[in-house]
Amino acid sequence: MGVLDGKHALITGGGTGIGAAIARALSEAGAAVSVAGRRIAPLEEVAARLPRAKAIVADVTSEAETSAMVDAAHAAHGPIDILIANAGAAESAPFARIDAAHWQRMLAVNLTGAFLSAKAALPDVTRRQGGRIVCIASTAGLKGYAYVAAYTAAKHGVVGLARALAVELAPRGVTVNAVCPGFTETPLLEASLTNIASKTGRTRADAEGDLKRLNPQGRFVQPDEVAGTVLWLCTPAAQSITGQAISVSGGEI
Repeated sequence: MGVLDGKHALITGGGTGIGAAIARALSEAGAAVSVAGRRIAPLEEVAARLPRAKAIVADVTSEAETSAMVDAAHAAHGPIDILIANAGAAESAPFARIDAAHWQRMLAVNLTGAFLSAKAALPDVTRRQGGRIVCIASTAGLKGYAYVAAYTAAKHGVVGLARALAVELAPRGVTVNAVCPGFTETPLLEASLTNIASKTGRTRADAEGDLKRLNPQGRFVQPDEVAGTVLWLCTPAAQSITGQAISVSGGEI
């Protein structure tokens, strides 16, 4: 018997990186999983390796698509018990070069996407005691970083959203938390390292070293470590944990 037997988890951004690791962890704990994202190929690859999994194409910046996403998940596995709002993107630029389009992109996918996903799944998640909402934020939701002002603002917003919703849903027995990974070894980080190297003229190894030094343990966080934290938050043992922003960063925060 798995600790999440009988539960249904919807994971946005579930095709790669942290989202895929979360899908695996929750599935191994017994949950049926629906993995959503914009690209079908990686979603289907994740779903094919799990016993009860559904791949769903959806853009979380669209209210219509998040509603359809929840309907598709519902059709596959029934009502949703656990929402993991993980979909996100990161772009960097000096603040003076951030235009309105950059700003809106970061808010749309990171913050509005979490809001729309939670709104669409809310009737299912709150239908009984024990529902779970976990927003994947970032250490950028807890502190500032240079050259990612829009991303940092959006992730601070995700933490605020989780804290506010936690208070609102606490009387209904639903917990809402934010998990804040540090630099995690994912395709998103790989793209960032390539971007840093190309824009600064430094080597990729130098860029990697700079980011690893921000972690007191001197390494990148692994996706499975983030997934393990998320899994715990979804278990009955974490029923009293709500409104928290949990840093998974090797002590950076």
